[in-house]
Amino acid sequence: MTEILALPAFDDNYIWLLRAAGCVAVVDPGDAVPVLGHLAKTGDRLCAILATHHHGDHVGGVAELLARFPVAVFGPALENIPGVTHPLFGGEHIEVPEIGVEFDIIAVPGHTRGHIAYYGPSLGDDGAVFCGDTLFGAGCGRLFEGTAAQMQDSLARLAVLPAPTFVYCAHEYTQSNLRFAAAVEPGSIAVQQRSEKVARDRAAGRATIPTRIRTELDTNPFLRWDAPAVRAAAASRLGHVPADAVETFAAIREWKNRF
Repeated sequence: MTEILALPAFDDNYIWLLRAAGCVAVVDPGDAVPVLGHLAKTGDRLCAILATHHHGDHVGGVAELLARFPVAVFGPALENIPGVTHPLFGGEHIEVPEIGVEFDIIAVPGHTRGHIAYYGPSLGDDGAVFCGDTLFGAGCGRLFEGTAAQMQDSLARLAVLPAPTFVYCAHEYTQSNLRFAAAVEPGSIAVQQRSEKVARDRAAGRATIPTRIRTELDTNPFLRWDAPAVRAAAASRLGHVPADAVETFAAIREWKNRF
């Protein structure tokens, strides 16, 4: 049995640990300190590092961890992340050393040029995907290096994962994202109900991540480019009916940038 643990970092990051038989693999260690603290407290051994993309709040702790533990580092081949031993493009199937967890690698460019996601269909009862800054609770990442077409296509790849799949993204953005989702679809009961639950969770100090693919399909405007209300919202921003899913997505993403 593999346990998935969250280590809070910085203001709103999550570093994810996959733990089995006294070994841990760490996903997106932007800071080494929380990871080292966990290892010291539990006696666990670090067995691997998995990176989704090159931004410092995701890989800033890699060098310090490698200085103490010379482990395998999986990461995107199209990005410069020092220490990567297993460069990945997407389409690969990997097994994480010592803990035996298997992942299918999904290329999800848009936020960055080479961003990847790790999909473990056999993790837990329902599977899990570690998607970095591509898909968030009720949101998606900014387009720093890619295009709207790339990001929409990347989100579409995640949207077709089995509906119960748990989504482990890297930031606690859900509450603010839902405020935007309510502006896009003000009549959505699903968004309203999720907003109320998330407000209760945050007031109690509980995380809103992981979420599930089915929850995002119901409430995340960046996966709902075919929903009439989202297309109407995009049309109001564009001044014309969007030609396709990409134009709808691009209009909503641009609106979010200024929200």
